[in-house]
Amino acid sequence: MTATISTATPSRVRSLPVLLATEDDAEDMGLLAPDDRLTCHVHGRWIHQCVASPAHVSPVTRHRWCRGCRTELAVAVDELSLTVSMSCPRCGHGGSAATTRLTVACRASLTAERDARRAA
Repeated sequence: MTATISTATPSRVRSLPVLLATEDDAEDMGLLAPDDRLTCHVHGRWIHQCVASPAHVSPVTRHRWCRGCRTELAVAVDELSLTVSMSCPRCGHGGSAATTRLTVACRASLTAERDARRAA
């Protein structure tokens, strides 16, 4: 089992490049689970900015995947209201523990980006 440190509520405001590097290091050391990242190491962005990419769909782990419909979940990110939702375009459901964690990370990413912009 991998130990997890949460970056969902950073103790101080960090810029995207700093948080990317910090999360990369923490993940490499086994201190941060990939599902709990606020940044995307693949795209080099905040996770909420690229979560709709096909790279973030996994039928195996059920990240953004509806097992019953065998369909990629649709993503809606509202940066004004800081809301994120994911649902199956066929059945309207498709939730999983993995998608829930990804949604939580996206919401935290929205907040972290907003805080970083305010601090700049």
